[in-house]
Amino acid sequence: MSLLGVTVGIFSIIAVLAAVDSLDKTIQGQLSSLDSNTMYLANMSFGPTDVPRWQRETFDEVSFNEYKTIKLSIADAEHVALQLFVKRENIRYESELVSSVNTVVVSHEFIDIQVMEFEKGRFYNESESNSGRPVVVIGSEISKSLFGELEPIGKKVRLYGQKFTVIGVVKKEGSGLFGDSNDVSIFLPANYVRNRYGDNNPFMKYIVIIKPEKDADIEGVKAEITQVMRNKRGLKPDEIDTFFISVISGLQDVIDTIIGSLNLIGWVISGFSLLVGGFGIANIMFVSVKERTNLIGIQKSLGAKNKFILFQFLFEAVILAVVGGLVGLFLVWIGTIIGSNLTEDFEFVLSPQNMALGFFISSIIGLISGVIPALTASRLDPVEAIRTGM
Repeated sequence: MSLLGVTVGIFSIIAVLAAVDSLDKTIQGQLSSLDSNTMYLANMSFGPTDVPRWQRETFDEVSFNEYKTIKLSIADAEHVALQLFVKRENIRYESELVSSVNTVVVSHEFIDIQVMEFEKGRFYNESESNSGRPVVVIGSEISKSLFGELEPIGKKVRLYGQKFTVIGVVKKEGSGLFGDSNDVSIFLPANYVRNRYGDNNPFMKYIVIIKPEKDADIEGVKAEITQVMRNKRGLKPDEIDTFFISVISGLQDVIDTIIGSLNLIGWVISGFSLLVGGFGIANIMFVSVKERTNLIGIQKSLGAKNKFILFQFLFEAVILAVVGGLVGLFLVWIGTIIGSNLTEDFEFVLSPQNMALGFFISSIIGLISGVIPALTASRLDPVEAIRTGM
């Protein structure tokens, strides 16, 4: 039972740490395509805010004119892109249909802000973007579903009741944690949708994406954007901002806080199992001392010192705990293999640091659990020990 307690405790701690590390690695991989200083200008916040919900709902959408103003006014902005959030669409090629596709509507600058690799073709250029030409970039899974083994570049697909020319296929990247991945998405010029539906469509949400220059003062750029937007919207000095500027690094801080909380919860839950295991090991060691009292007396009468007896029992306690810990680590390792095979695009990782931590924790549990029994054994009087044992 004591070994089971240590096994469960080590399994719980390392399993939680491995799962959280895997989640963190996947999230960082998703965010790696964006510069950590990338900013999002919208009428909603991507992180915690003190502005009440009822007030946020009164804020005007960011407009196309504000996007153009930001693009022309912010000197330290390397790239400024417009994104429109729209409903999902169906895309068809001849008899093949893919329903409810994630539709990413962006201006041409998007490719300069978010790193995208292409399996075939390219992203649309400035001319195609500004004119709202009916061209489309598709994800690898969309390409596979529509065309199979056929060459997709140059093919005509039907979307919005019109034919679009496929000019690019995004390289496969795996599942996304923040919505749909590029594999199951399509990319359209923002001006095509604007020209078709106008700028005041209530079913579209505008967001401006700003990538500052490499050495720019981020807070300075943020303040400059704020001032431009306040002037554009005619806000008085005593009025609050009716827009939000969210920075990717701020989102990473929120994610780090969540991951830290998950780790803490894992430690607290696992601590109870370790506590039970520790008491179990201590109980076994007390029983062992009682059963071997006669042997201890004989050892001491033959010259064994207290230190030798102390370390003998401490070593046994540590070995018991380490065996339980190694079983726990083995179960986590098996779990990561099974988990990675069951989830195609999410890899569970058991790092050497977590394995070493599990070994260290189990050793410490054994050491602490064995201290009192070992001290009791080392302090036995040899004559009394032999007599008691008889």
